[in-house]
Amino acid sequence: MTSESIGGVLGFIVAAIVLTAAFYYVPVGPFARPAPARVEVPAQPVQTVPITPTPRGPVVREVPN
Repeated sequence: MTSESIGGVLGFIVAAIVLTAAFYYVPVGPFARPAPARVEVPAQPVQTVPITPTPRGPVVREVPN
């Protein structure tokens, strides 16, 4: 066997693996796997609390010398 025929056989094997992976991971038309069902969680009411402004302390500034 020459190196060209060995390369052709190995190329065919790699191409077959790539095509198999492509058909497995990518949905193809009507043969696509159905998406998993989404479970909807009912929203719970949020208890609101009146917001009061936060107390501010004294402003400290640097005094130049």
